[in-house]
Amino acid sequence: MAYSGDPVLASDLLFRPVHSLIDQSLHSRMGATTTNGDGFGIGWYGEGDVPALFKSVDPAWNDANLRELASQIRTGHFFAHVRASTGTPVQRSNCHPFRHGRWLWMHNGALFGFHDYKRELMMAIDPALFGDIEGSTDSEAFFYLALTYGLEEDPYGAVEQAVGMVEDLGREHGVEHPIQMTVATTDGESMWAFRYSSEGKSRSLFFSTEMHRLRALHPEVKALAELGDDARFITSEPLRDLSGAWQEFPESSAGVVRPGHAEVRPFTPRRAATVL
Repeated sequence: MAYSGDPVLASDLLFRPVHSLIDQSLHSRMGATTTNGDGFGIGWYGEGDVPALFKSVDPAWNDANLRELASQIRTGHFFAHVRASTGTPVQRSNCHPFRHGRWLWMHNGALFGFHDYKRELMMAIDPALFGDIEGSTDSEAFFYLALTYGLEEDPYGAVEQAVGMVEDLGREHGVEHPIQMTVATTDGESMWAFRYSSEGKSRSLFFSTEMHRLRALHPEVKALAELGDDARFITSEPLRDLSGAWQEFPESSAGVVRPGHAEVRPFTPRRAATVL
């Protein structure tokens, strides 16, 4: 779940919605697994030059420290993720979001066959970035591959090339459908999201309707009146059942949200440039 808008309490984002991310950690309706209890992480932008992180290997629904912190964090840019491991260890460094400088990254899905082409993929990562990798997940490697291809300058182009490389490597190793992904990434000002899979059957991903339209549709919902006009959410599953509140990202698409602007466009991987 990602939020951008006027500063709000993290607890209102994490715990207040009927089908909040905490509820989804126990009762996912659309995910690959119903329970996501292999750790969690939150990232937020506050007073510092880089976003803050809090991660734990405990299940999100059972972490008292998360509830304590969330009741004191007020932010206008917030990322949160609950994890179900696809094979890598349950450890703090493998929990999302991942951070590099001012950038945060979250990924649902998998790079299938990653173990077979891991060395080749890791060797493609810029040596200047390689030492910052902390964990062992395919998701973090994917992030650093996107950074290598210029995520900080051109998020769309960087992810297109990163996915192109993953598909090329996977298919060279006999993997028919190498990637399944929904991704959210941010620099603290804009949020980008991507929905794509090699198979063409991607995990669910939604963005919220413009707040002024949503208030007009549902004047009875008090929580909407408490959010600013620029408030937008990107989430794997709707946070509550509210007609007109959620728009699904189309298959093979990408989008960006920033104050006063939102767009969705087609997403097509492309062959990666050569990386030294």
